[in-house]
Amino acid sequence: MKKFILFTLTISAVFVGCKPQNKSADTKKLNIALEAKSNSSVTGTATFIEKNGKVTFEAKVSGLKPGVHAIHIHEKSDCSAPDGSSAGGHWNPTFKKHGKWGVGEYHKGDIGNFTADDKGNGSIKITTDEWCIGCGDQTKDILGKGLIVHDGTDDFTSQPAGNAGARVACTAIIK
Repeated sequence: MKKFILFTLTISAVFVGCKPQNKSADTKKLNIALEAKSNSSVTGTATFIEKNGKVTFEAKVSGLKPGVHAIHIHEKSDCSAPDGSSAGGHWNPTFKKHGKWGVGEYHKGDIGNFTADDKGNGSIKITTDEWCIGCGDQTKDILGKGLIVHDGTDDFTSQPAGNAGARVACTAIIK
């Protein structure tokens, strides 16, 4: 009887091992926390989810002054400077002019603006095929970059960064 049970378990393991892979296994997800900079009290979270060749980015931010704020991906995953300057400039691997996402020329890091309500809470969500998480393509891969929330509004015109004001929150986009 023991031989029969062992044989059954062995056959089950072989069949389980041959199951087709689930497509959801191709999903990559990063959850990261924003750190206050420039003597602000800004906090929040950012999520990047890659599925079927597209990345969905969502940020939820609190502690902002009410109004419109810019958010960008920057060159470096370094948030060590008190003012966030260690994250470098906007991530621009295709050497375009600064601008509005999806309109004319823009940096791959030019996410855009979002509005904080009267309690200082705001959020933004976009989905794009222009980014990837850990794919190794230097023109698309967001790993190793920084995410910056600015005190002011991106004017989408001023070069090289949109004149969005102080960096009030920062996080590294890393695993």
